[in-house]
Amino acid sequence: MAERSRVTIFDTSLRDGEQSPGCSMNHQEKLRLAHQLDRLGVDVIEAGFPIASDGDFEAVKAIAAVIRHPIIAGLARACRPDIERAWQALQNAARPRIHVFLATSDIHLQYKLRITRDECLAQARDAVRFAKSLCQDVEFSPEDATRTDPDFLCRVLDAVVEAGATTLNIPDTVGYTMPSEFGDLIATIRQRVKGIEKVTISAHCHNDLGLAVANTLAAIAAGARQVECTINGIGERAGNASLEELVMAMRVRPDRYPYETGIAAEHLFSASQMLSEITGVPVQPNKAITGRNAFAHEAGIHQDGILKNPLTYEIMTPQSVGVPDSKLVLGKHSGRHALAIRCERLGYQFDRRALDDIYRRFVRLADKIKHVEDHHLLELIRETHKPSASATPLIEPIPTALAAAANAGSNEQQSRPPLVFPAPESVSIPVPATNDHHHEQEDYLWGV
Repeated sequence: MAERSRVTIFDTSLRDGEQSPGCSMNHQEKLRLAHQLDRLGVDVIEAGFPIASDGDFEAVKAIAAVIRHPIIAGLARACRPDIERAWQALQNAARPRIHVFLATSDIHLQYKLRITRDECLAQARDAVRFAKSLCQDVEFSPEDATRTDPDFLCRVLDAVVEAGATTLNIPDTVGYTMPSEFGDLIATIRQRVKGIEKVTISAHCHNDLGLAVANTLAAIAAGARQVECTINGIGERAGNASLEELVMAMRVRPDRYPYETGIAAEHLFSASQMLSEITGVPVQPNKAITGRNAFAHEAGIHQDGILKNPLTYEIMTPQSVGVPDSKLVLGKHSGRHALAIRCERLGYQFDRRALDDIYRRFVRLADKIKHVEDHHLLELIRETHKPSASATPLIEPIPTALAAAANAGSNEQQSRPPLVFPAPESVSIPVPATNDHHHEQEDYLWGV
């Protein structure tokens, strides 16, 4: 079997991610997240923009001093003061990188920088040459590359490769490009830029049209071997390509993306949770990989499938990304299979007729309150059936830990007024191995 190509994971959560409104981090928070990124196995940590503030400078300097395995990068505009400041912060790193950027699109040259194309080319070349005199690892980014004239873009890239750049990062700064278009641009750069075989092509995509991950994957397919991304996809405006989505796309679909990364995927969820806790910005519930609904199931058809074989509705295991378990959420779309499993967890087992009765009442309740929690279900059982008459304890004893949890939950809920409806909170349900096909088709239809 041929060895798979490796894709370098460049995490910019501490730099571009921190520029997301509400996501700024102080020195200690940056250092804490940097340690988590190191555990995660990222190849490059862009620790900040040293000239932006004294705080950012000190954070980059501290990260460079203690995080020794990944490359530590610092951002700099294409001018000597920025590059000198970046090097002062990075010089004690085991593996430093200066990341120089300069806008190349006509709209940026005319309205923001107010320089000509020739001046832009000369500035980019001179900045990279100066950075190279300080640090052997120099990355160059032509800001707004996807709205830059391709011929001029290739001229600039020619110049910075000649000046010593080791990585060419192609940013879709405003999230404007389409996947096929971005793939074509990467292919053009590979064909036309002199000395391209000596450098790494990188992609940095923003999510303004919701295509950051798709565009980054298109770049990989076209030959990019570094991807710039962030935990939870945070970043300017609509964010950056999500690290966890890129990594798991390559891991789940090696038939389409036969590439390796150094990421320890079982740490993805903890990294996501840490970032959310540090910034105070929650992960959206339906966020791929790390959102709370990513492995949650409410529809009865789905729950029935998951209980029989998780592969019916999950393309990766929750444990593979560090999520403790799948969740079956009880709501009006749930079927009797999931309801019966939840009742068993609470210590009750019903015959078919009794379960039908409970289920009809459960659906009426779920119509009113959206999500049925354990205390709602216990009250429903008490109101509907006396345990001595129609419900029996499980034949097998409930495991000690589970029984203690169930009893604690039951005792706690007795002090609550009936049918109090807090914010929904799903309960993790272990998937049991089962060979019981009793009324299988009927159970399936109940979930429709």
